[in-house]
Amino acid sequence: MLTKEMTKVHNFSAGPGILPAEVLKQAAEACINFDNLNLSLLEISHRSKNYEKVMDDARALVKELLGLNDNYKVLFLGGGASLQFAMVPYNLLRTEGTAGYINTGVWASKAIKEAKIIGNTQVIASSEDKKFNYIPKGYEIPANLDYLHITSNNTIYGTQIKQFPKSPVPLVCDMSSDIFSRQVNGNDFALIYAGAQKNMGPAGATMVAVDETKLGKTGRKMLSMLDYQVHIKGDSMYNTPPVFPIYVSMLTMKWLKDNGGVAWIEKINQQKADTLYNEIDRNSLFVGTTAKEDRSNMNVTFVMPKPELEAEFDKLTKEANLSGLRGHRDVGGYRASLYNALPLESVNVLVEVMQAFEKKFA
Repeated sequence: MLTKEMTKVHNFSAGPGILPAEVLKQAAEACINFDNLNLSLLEISHRSKNYEKVMDDARALVKELLGLNDNYKVLFLGGGASLQFAMVPYNLLRTEGTAGYINTGVWASKAIKEAKIIGNTQVIASSEDKKFNYIPKGYEIPANLDYLHITSNNTIYGTQIKQFPKSPVPLVCDMSSDIFSRQVNGNDFALIYAGAQKNMGPAGATMVAVDETKLGKTGRKMLSMLDYQVHIKGDSMYNTPPVFPIYVSMLTMKWLKDNGGVAWIEKINQQKADTLYNEIDRNSLFVGTTAKEDRSNMNVTFVMPKPELEAEFDKLTKEANLSGLRGHRDVGGYRASLYNALPLESVNVLVEVMQAFEKKFA
């Protein structure tokens, strides 16, 4: 609950992103007194029964929300999704094999760069020719690949894969910015990973869900800290895990489950996206930057045909307590991130500001 001193801020930050208010309240309380132990969550052993339950619950919730079968193991690791750019090929790419990648933006490009260091890597399709403003389609997937890596949602450019490819090889997906935002069949993927800070929790933890039957086949001697099998054997606690981000991620997943799960939030997310995209298309002072069929429901990107008016729009958004709307430094313009915890009310306020802006300056 907001205190008298606090003002409602509509948080459109692309990451770290907005979290449910009740989750933040529970997390704050746990920092003072966790599980009625009169100890902070930040100062108890990760080997204690109290924290082991947090880890067990977090992993179980991932499996439930993604509908994963018993072949899958769930890990919570440090290093961010960027470490997974290296861990994925290190664990799945055979020393004499080839990995395939679809390049749809900055993060996919970085994943490709790391994979090329590990072994043979082939870019199967790319949207770089049009500055990543669309999702490649109609490409053929070679049957000899060890795996195909895709990025489900591109936070910087505002594109999202609407239909996942039917792959003859194991499919790996970076779902960092749209995890749990829409219904997917998790069993269609050999491995899913996601940094917590965009749609699941605070920065500092990365979730990995991997089909254990796909591991141990690379032919290379593995470094312990980069070996999924080592972390699986250690129940995601081979070393001290990022305890607080995992706890908050667990609370966020529980919030999602208790409110109706992924099916519930998918409908709300679609309503939020439709509301904002309809205004962008209607408003004479804004233009969307991506192909309409590939528009992200999580990260809405748009620009002004008259960039000299940006300062005036920024002034109006500030007055309305709209935060985090500026586009990524690489592309400019504006970006409204509509993560699970962002209420429809915030989108409606943004639309009202856009309408008032047009009325004043068109």
